[in-house]
Amino acid sequence: MTEVDWSRFDAVLFDLDGVLTPTADVHERAWATMFDEFLSTHGEPGEAPFSTADYHAYVDGRPRFDGVRTFLASRQIALPDGCETDPPGDGSVGALGNRKNEVFNELLSTEGIAPYPGSVRLLDQLVADGKQMAVVSSSRNARAVLAASGLAPRFTVVADGVTLSEQHLAGKPAPDLFLAAARELGVDKERSVVMEDALSGVAAGRAGPFGLVVGVDRGAGEQALLANGADLVVTDLGDLVDNQ
Repeated sequence: MTEVDWSRFDAVLFDLDGVLTPTADVHERAWATMFDEFLSTHGEPGEAPFSTADYHAYVDGRPRFDGVRTFLASRQIALPDGCETDPPGDGSVGALGNRKNEVFNELLSTEGIAPYPGSVRLLDQLVADGKQMAVVSSSRNARAVLAASGLAPRFTVVADGVTLSEQHLAGKPAPDLFLAAARELGVDKERSVVMEDALSGVAAGRAGPFGLVVGVDRGAGEQALLANGADLVVTDLGDLVDNQ
């Protein structure tokens, strides 16, 4: 168990994918499917496929269309932005982002999703301790994932990709979405904990700055999470449960 003095905090702000549910794996597979399709026709001969390193460096934690732009820039590929309502395809940033979303929803509907057991144990403890909780996710699919995982009834506040668009907020690594969730809960950022597995997410927590930033290492690497702003790193949220 990793010790946290929970008495110092009133609220916990959870990223969703990779923190509460293993949907980060599903997202990565959807990104890889979409980008590998795209690179097969738009990349240079011998272009390297989309990799796990690409996912963590350019996509993980970012709003979907920002992830498309950041990865394309890493490969020196220029593509028109289009708009967010472009049909799924490969002719614009909007089209690529919506193709990724199409693949993700296909995977979610066929395979389902279950929350991490350790995360559920921590949620149970925090509810028993009277802490307020919110989900803070760049994904526009956050509410669908919460419903599919059975976690939706636990959260009255969900700040997600839809919130970003509606409130014209900057995405992670900017702290805007976490700050919006804290405001909606009515809590001070200094008395709020951020739980994140993405480098952009822990950077957002540090930029807040929030009272504590916990990195959850699902592949980004402990040192990278610390370097980007985590105060401490665990491999599972069950490590934070008080078993006494």
